[in-house]
Amino acid sequence: MSHISMSIRDLTRNGALLNSFDYIDIEDKKSNDYKGVFVPRQYAQAVKSFLEEKLAQEKAEKLAALMQFSGALTGDTQNLSIQDLKASRS
Repeated sequence: MSHISMSIRDLTRNGALLNSFDYIDIEDKKSNDYKGVFVPRQYAQAVKSFLEEKLAQEKAEKLAALMQFSGALTGDTQNLSIQDLKASRS
């Protein structure tokens, strides 16, 4: 896979480079901060699909972490002590 690193300014001056590389890393030349990546049109849908899957997975993980407390929020603790609740989680 061929790629190059350049600034946004360089990319706007020579947009034809998108056709020459599989992807282009974008960085701030002054601070050397990584800003992102540009991909050509033929890879755009694959990148979007990957990101949608990854974001859905992260959302599901966050929701699962929150759901462990859902019983306490709805009052479904059956008046158990904190020690009993911790023991029942493990």
